[in-house]
Amino acid sequence: MFQTLYSYFWWERLWLPANLTWADLEDRDGRVYAKASDLYITLPLAFLFLVVRHLFETYVATPLAGLLNVKEKVRLKASPNAVLEKFYAATTKHPKQADVEMLSKKSGCTVRQVERWFRRRRNQDRPSLLKKFREASWRFTFYLIAFIAGMAVIVDKPWFYDLREVWKGYPIQSMLPSQYWYYIIELSFYWSLLFSIASDVKRKDFKEQIIHHVATIILISFSWFANYIRAGTLIMALHDSSDYLLEVRPPPRRRGHGPRPLPDSPPPLPPQSAKMFNYAGWRNTCNNIFIVFAAVFIVTRLVILPFWIMHCTMVYPLELYPAFFGYYFFNFMMVVLQALHIFWAYLIIRMAQKFITGKARGGRRPARGSQPRRVVEDERSDREETDNSEEEEEAAAAAKNGPLSNGHPVLNNNHRKTD
Repeated sequence: MFQTLYSYFWWERLWLPANLTWADLEDRDGRVYAKASDLYITLPLAFLFLVVRHLFETYVATPLAGLLNVKEKVRLKASPNAVLEKFYAATTKHPKQADVEMLSKKSGCTVRQVERWFRRRRNQDRPSLLKKFREASWRFTFYLIAFIAGMAVIVDKPWFYDLREVWKGYPIQSMLPSQYWYYIIELSFYWSLLFSIASDVKRKDFKEQIIHHVATIILISFSWFANYIRAGTLIMALHDSSDYLLEVRPPPRRRGHGPRPLPDSPPPLPPQSAKMFNYAGWRNTCNNIFIVFAAVFIVTRLVILPFWIMHCTMVYPLELYPAFFGYYFFNFMMVVLQALHIFWAYLIIRMAQKFITGKARGGRRPARGSQPRRVVEDERSDREETDNSEEEEEAAAAAKNGPLSNGHPVLNNNHRKTD
């Protein structure tokens, strides 16, 4: 049975145009062709990437964080409480008022103490500032090196300037050593991202990230099997051109810096995915890089990819051979990838709109003569896994109930109510 499934999986009509067989892609006369067995090495290399990442984050990113004055905020830990911990783990991290009152009776704590416990417990689960910085540093470093290497692989090739050259002689196109290593390293890296996604900083587009990684791995692997290598190198280099900028784009400002938001403004997001320069407080640099990133992303993902690259993979092949399963499958995965690009472009445009119109979260209207403190909000942020600090929740209560002192309303006689 296994042999039958294996035979069906590698049936030439699935992978190659009509009248071509795997025998046509056997190495001969010094010409080397892509083989499925070449990709076996990417799995152990993915684990090697995880080791290299750990060493990089420990011995490079962590000292760099210290040099850039990236400081971790001290978080108050929730006191051990079996009743509250069980409800937190099994039911919800955000209990309703009725649940809070019920837990207050069961645990012997006051309602205020239960609310404070859940707030601190949620804060404990938030990824640390240093973790976010190290993750961003690692991805920035890889994507930048990959983009430079990718350009070195394709810039002197004729299909970089004339997309019809991508299909010249297909599929009898031999593989170059530079193309081999570019594919192997890129595929190994994406495998490592998929393996580590559960422990990485989670954001609002967590599911989309999984779909993206799986679609990318399938596309890279399939393009290798079907000898779509020329098109594959163009697609990978195009993606790398903006991915490294993604790791230095600006997120929301950190808590405790700058004035509190106005009571009628939207509540500020917690400090999620504060990318590299923002951790160091280089807000102007972050905003400038965001503008560059948004422009590069939109041009490469919404213009060049669909109107040049996808046109190349959908239209030009049909001039050479009839459509076959591999043609449909490859372009279907390209459409999936493009749908994700449209989704992320929508988020980026929302961020850009807030930046341009001055509606970025987390800042007051600037005083006369002062500089605005606008920082673009990261629309991909992981709101579910973060929670407002005690001070911010008290500030929100103040907006609703009036000024607070020690968490209680200030009485009209100017005497403060104590706990």
